[in-house]
Amino acid sequence: MAQSTVKKKNNNVSTQQYLDILEIKDDTVIMRNGTIRAVLEVSSINFALKSEEEQNAIISSYVSFLNNISTPIQIVVQSRDLNIDNYIEYLKTKEREQTNRLLKLQTGEYIEYIKELVSMGKIMNKRFFVVIPYSPLTDKHKGFFAQLSEAFKPATVLKLKEAKFLRYKENLMRRVDSVFSALLSIGVDVKMLNTQKLIELYYNTYNPETVKNQTLADINSIQVEQ
Repeated sequence: MAQSTVKKKNNNVSTQQYLDILEIKDDTVIMRNGTIRAVLEVSSINFALKSEEEQNAIISSYVSFLNNISTPIQIVVQSRDLNIDNYIEYLKTKEREQTNRLLKLQTGEYIEYIKELVSMGKIMNKRFFVVIPYSPLTDKHKGFFAQLSEAFKPATVLKLKEAKFLRYKENLMRRVDSVFSALLSIGVDVKMLNTQKLIELYYNTYNPETVKNQTLADINSIQVEQ
């Protein structure tokens, strides 16, 4: 009976404590080890449609980017099944609002065409990200037992980060600006993810099935009781 009770208690433990992410705020991701991250979303290039000269120029720019980058980065490609439910609902709204009978009919036919096209095969949506980390120099001098102690005292680490967070973020933003400019020189569009977009990215990554039926609320609309 006692063993059964213990197992039940363990099942109620939140999985969040096993994630490396401690907090997301001020457009940055704070890790449990005291490092912070910024994430850039980068557009893709239809390489096959480029001329040979354009392809060579893109390759040359990318090689130059990799050779001249002075900070460690992580390039992530995320593939997900394309969800067009919101687009279909948008088209249905336009169909209902359409006063021209011919355009109303054509909109309905277009909706059916899109549905049939998607049903014929799996269409993937790809997104490209560049993760830029910053690790305080003091972390490099910590021994094994100091890091082990911090792992069991996340609140202590959090207070430390609060005191030094602005300085850490300032150093991180210098790296972001450097990588941002280098990516623009390749000819791609780049944007830095804000707090809301970061939460959505990681929530969708860890909950790919849940997100299909549950939309994440805007953080600005969430009220925290004092």
